[in-house]
Amino acid sequence: MNKVILMGRLTRDPEVRYTQTNNTLVASFSLAVNRRFVRQGEERQADFFNIVAWSKLGEFCSKYFKKGQQVGVIGRLQTRTWDDQNGTKHYITEVVAEEAYFAEGRRDGEASSSSFENTFGTTMPSEGEGASDFEVSASDDLPF
Repeated sequence: MNKVILMGRLTRDPEVRYTQTNNTLVASFSLAVNRRFVRQGEERQADFFNIVAWSKLGEFCSKYFKKGQQVGVIGRLQTRTWDDQNGTKHYITEVVAEEAYFAEGRRDGEASSSSFENTFGTTMPSEGEGASDFEVSASDDLPF
């Protein structure tokens, strides 16, 4: 099984590019993830992970993620290689994002909305506006 779950802060705004073959959007960014433990007398250490998000998820990340923001990413670890102009082989290991989430509340001064933005940046309908027939009240006995 190849599954990675990370929560950290963006070190830069996502960078967008498009593939040459079929013009697919690719967003790249890196996350600084704090290590769990701090040695006495030292500052907290962080690891930096390169993240790649494709297509719709990449579009979402490029539109809504900003430097310094805390986010959660679920994906898989992938290693790839390439040769540069001098024939030198390069290796990179990165996380290919399959899901991405906001991991902190909205900051003051940011645009506010009463709607919840899901992973792909769409908004869910508010009450009365296309809401489903299924509603749950606090008094309902739920099996979970």
